Amino acid sequence: MAKKKASPKPLSTPSTTSDPKSPENIRKVLQTLGKLYPIAECALHHQSAFQLLVATILSAQCTDERVNQATPELFSLYPTADALARATQEDVERIVKPLGFFRNKAANIRAMAAALVDRHQGEVPESLEELVLLPGVGRKTASVVLGTWFGIPSGVVVDTHVKRLTNLLGLTESSNPEIIERDLIALIPRSEWIMFSHRLIHHGRKVCIARRPRCTECDLLPLCPRTSLPPLPNEV
Repeated sequence: MAKKKASPKPLSTPSTTSDPKSPENIRKVLQTLGKLYPIAECALHHQSAFQLLVATILSAQCTDERVNQATPELFSLYPTADALARATQEDVERIVKPLGFFRNKAANIRAMAAALVDRHQGEVPESLEELVLLPGVGRKTASVVLGTWFGIPSGVVVDTHVKRLTNLLGLTESSNPEIIERDLIALIPRSEWIMFSHRLIHHGRKVCIARRPRCTECDLLPLCPRTSLPPLPNEV
């Protein structure tokens, strides 16, 4: 006897009436993400604040996976700020060449390391104001290090996944990362800033994939207006 096929899972109805930015909707989004990804860690491999800072600088316009392939050799040869500051440009370029923009990246991490030695005895400072003064370190990089290593919520990290998903969820209408961060800071409780970014990044990689979002399998669908996406089959 032929096995009876299971009935397809009914589609959830996307949010169309509630305000995506309402406190209740935000609470549900955070709660759902927390259940989906109770432990959401930074994808960049690191064992110290210094290593995380270097890896984050290298991750600009590059995937975390490619950075993780290059950093083991880099950190083995130059485990401290002092060691990296004394490295030659040519040696560092050779290691980071697969990551793109390798000349600028090599120069930036060497200059950053030298600044750590000169200004902070080789230690990574724990303040946003001091971090962004380091060569190659912007607000996003500083927020990654402060949040991931030190547990200090200095802002909401807006990478390509966070930018895309927060627009889909109707939490912002901007494509500018600085404006998006301001919008999210106004909506998300400070205690959630760090994990909110980590969890959205995981969701963007696993479910809400850029070129093929799996909306019908997404637990956030009832809360998501799917801004700019075509209608689902049950909406046509």
